[in-house]
Amino acid sequence: MDEIPLHLAEADIVISSTGAHEPIVLTEHVREAVAARRHRPVFMADIAVPRDIEAAVAEFEDVYLYTVDDLHNVIQDNLRSREEAARQAEAIIDTQVDAVMGWLNTRDAVPLIRALRSNAERTRDEALEKALAQLAGGRAPEEALKFLANTLTNKLVHHPTTALRSAGAQGRDDLLDAANHLLGLETSGDSHD
Repeated sequence: MDEIPLHLAEADIVISSTGAHEPIVLTEHVREAVAARRHRPVFMADIAVPRDIEAAVAEFEDVYLYTVDDLHNVIQDNLRSREEAARQAEAIIDTQVDAVMGWLNTRDAVPLIRALRSNAERTRDEALEKALAQLAGGRAPEEALKFLANTLTNKLVHHPTTALRSAGAQGRDDLLDAANHLLGLETSGDSHD
């Protein structure tokens, strides 16, 4: 048998890439090398075209042979994995862009929301102060609570009710629809006051 080329018995890693037209690392060379290595594993990469290492070498239990085709498959797997990751990243970006755009759009509503809350809190505080004064003056708790509830209801719905009547009188169905949507009301078409 020929001498084992390139000291195969001593190498843990073999990378081959020559311009040879036929395999230069033969099965019998590797068999001898594996025996001389006492079955210590060896990694072999054949990146030559045509191949430098005989294909049957891959059948040895202690040899891990990878060829250009294997590398190509790994590259294709990596590309598919990256493409999937890119699709996932695009979906995440789309979701976050929608969230940011929603947040940006709500910024215009923030002053109106603050004014609405401030007005409601002021109305609440005024009505509560009057109800507490009634309690301190000896009024029955039930009467003070009824006063508080009625006062809050009347004050909180007064301006919207006036605006809705005006919109109805002017035929402003767009405002009536918007109010219905904003206030989350279920109207049956009957007029209730």
